[in-house]
Amino acid sequence: MAIRFTPVSMAALALMSGYAQAADMPAAPAPASAPQACKATISFPAFNGPIKQNPDPTCFTIGGFGDIYVGGALTGYAYTQTNPFPFSAAPLPSDRAARVDISNLQAFIQKADGPFQFYIQAGAYAIPALGFVNYSAFDQTDLLFSPLPVAFGKIVINDMWSIQGGRMPTLIGSEAPFTFQNLNISRGLLFNQENIINHGIQLNFSDGPWSASVAVTDGFFSGELSWLTGSVSYKIDDANTIGINGGFNFDRTNVLNRSLRYQYATPLFQQNSGIFNINYTYSEGPWTITPYFQFTNVERDLRIGILESASTYGGAVLASYSFTDNFALAGRVEYETQTGNRLTGITSLLYGPGSSALSFTITPTFTIGRYFLRGEYSHVQLYDITAGLGFGRLGNKTSQDRYMIETGFTF
Repeated sequence: MAIRFTPVSMAALALMSGYAQAADMPAAPAPASAPQACKATISFPAFNGPIKQNPDPTCFTIGGFGDIYVGGALTGYAYTQTNPFPFSAAPLPSDRAARVDISNLQAFIQKADGPFQFYIQAGAYAIPALGFVNYSAFDQTDLLFSPLPVAFGKIVINDMWSIQGGRMPTLIGSEAPFTFQNLNISRGLLFNQENIINHGIQLNFSDGPWSASVAVTDGFFSGELSWLTGSVSYKIDDANTIGINGGFNFDRTNVLNRSLRYQYATPLFQQNSGIFNINYTYSEGPWTITPYFQFTNVERDLRIGILESASTYGGAVLASYSFTDNFALAGRVEYETQTGNRLTGITSLLYGPGSSALSFTITPTFTIGRYFLRGEYSHVQLYDITAGLGFGRLGNKTSQDRYMIETGFTF
């Protein structure tokens, strides 16, 4: 039950005190103004590129509950590419040389202030990635994280600590899941080694330039809480931030007893791996530059079908330059390699033991308000592949060029 305090008249104060005149009393302080409705800072989902967070999202105030913010992304894309991957085994669809499709048909609902907060993201989506088979949006929505990819609740303990749980984006990596969140339309080669969305519980800390999170999750959407992940970042100044993030499977997940469709979201080797990233971001004026290094490792375990240990090493540089408020040019360069001998190795994390890959991506982006239009060219070059694991219908091609265009609205 709320208790309301009202100013007491000066005459009454004088009578109660018995020794002061009303004219001699100081003025009573004005009551504190109530917080303004619909003025929370929206930071989720994160926008890491030329497409920006909506500065004035739709908001509804529900009495006794608080402010509810509603947004979304309505975007479509088209692409053509050389050397699509070999045909997939049923029940998975096959890669295509060209496609016109939606990339995001999603709605966001969130409560972003107060001691209890929540975020819900629902709809269809495509998460295209370089050097990886690309299915339709509806196939990806079905095979990956369902039409409800993100849904979590959050308890804010104080200004420094909070705890959240549910279905959340990973703490790992330097690229976000969905196209509108990133500098480029397609995710990069290193992204393919990282988990994207997982179930779990996460503890967050923030104090001055420091922020950190630690989580227990199911890794690559396995449904089994077997991963420990964490991230730490330090804001050196307004332009420079450095961070580390990573995680590992502290238990073993046998995905070989699952159907092939569920192994698409939960690959055997990556689900049972460990991963470490270190990144740096410079952001000032028209420039955003993010270099990062990645290491992954999977240990041999005959019980679940991992016959040989393997590791990957990789590095990337992502950058963007804004020529005007409406036009920016982004790019990405990556290199990744895997340990092992391509003649005698068994475990493949890339394109066979001992293989490596180099990629280059360039993405010009034009924006007007909440509307955007962008194109993209990318090239992936493979080295020392195992026959059958490369590009092309026979898996023996070592390069792929992809041309893309994406347009739509975020709100």
